[in-house]
Amino acid sequence: MNQKSTFGLNTCFGDLDNPIDLFKIWMAEAENNEINDPNALSLATSNKKNEPNVRMVLLKGLSQKGFIFYTNLNSQKSKELEINSKAAMCFHWKSLQRQVRITGNITGVSDQEADDYYNSRPYESRIGAWASDQSSVMNKRSDLLEKIKIYKKKYSNEKNVPRPKHWSGWCLKPNSIEFWLGDRYRIHERLKYNKIFDEWKKEILYP
Repeated sequence: MNQKSTFGLNTCFGDLDNPIDLFKIWMAEAENNEINDPNALSLATSNKKNEPNVRMVLLKGLSQKGFIFYTNLNSQKSKELEINSKAAMCFHWKSLQRQVRITGNITGVSDQEADDYYNSRPYESRIGAWASDQSSVMNKRSDLLEKIKIYKKKYSNEKNVPRPKHWSGWCLKPNSIEFWLGDRYRIHERLKYNKIFDEWKKEILYP
């Protein structure tokens, strides 16, 4: 029989005051159980007409400041974030029957952070950042492949490929984080943290 925490929830929720600490524990378990991309998340944004858009991105940084991902600054998601900085993320780890939902405001990362991550990427990925006009209409795929050849010739030294100014990262600073644990009979367990005046407050929700 599972032991219960203070709220009567499964102990996988812990009794932590800071949800970032709990998320790190859950992410570590996901990395040991999910077959592919445990750091994959759905990112929801909205355009100037308040029409929502969602897509999958990869979490590439995590600290007490927030959740970081990287992308082309001319992409649809980046243009929407410039209009409305409010966004939402959702992680789903099917093998663990766990989900984490996050809402908050997004800001750009520093040039140093973007440089450090960009330089850690494989050569092909760094070249791709130069070659792809992300979210723009492409006449034919051969156009992209030709641009890749051009940039490979321009930046033939794999150790020296500068970061494009149009490529950087975004950091979602959370104001709410909800942890969800699935149940076979749909009697799920939910623990939500809300940030109030820079302090996290916990509450449990009905399934």
